[in-house]
Amino acid sequence: MLKEIDVKKIREAAEENYRDGGMYCSEGIVSAFKETLLDDMPEELIAAASGFPIGVGRSKCMCGAISGGVMCIGYAFGRTTGGQRDKSEKTLELSQELHKKFLARNRVACCSILTHKFEMGSPEHKKQCVRFTGEVAEDLARIIAREKDLPIVEEESKD
Repeated sequence: MLKEIDVKKIREAAEENYRDGGMYCSEGIVSAFKETLLDDMPEELIAAASGFPIGVGRSKCMCGAISGGVMCIGYAFGRTTGGQRDKSEKTLELSQELHKKFLARNRVACCSILTHKFEMGSPEHKKQCVRFTGEVAEDLARIIAREKDLPIVEEESKD
């Protein structure tokens, strides 16, 4: 893991993965975090994210960007064996925080409601979902920075 977090770079990587990288939201987030922050993450976790897009397997329920973010939280903080209640509780708490941040901005996390105005795959649909992917990636980067006590690289002012 890095010694500092460049939130803008992570957000841009997630957005680019979705917009031009041939990935969907959940895959784009997991891949961006592997590329930039969680470099020890196995590639197979990106593959594991492939079932979550379009509200989990095209069911249009939970936004795939949130699902990808929760996968990264689980990877960074989750438990690997039974017990480990403290890790489980921390993972649930951080996942809820990520979900609440999304709700505060967008009021809902349901893919069918978020995308009901757009034809699936249209430029408008993609633009909106790229934005959701970037927002979740940025929120997630800030959560990980706080929890791992890592400084955030902020964009320098151009004055």
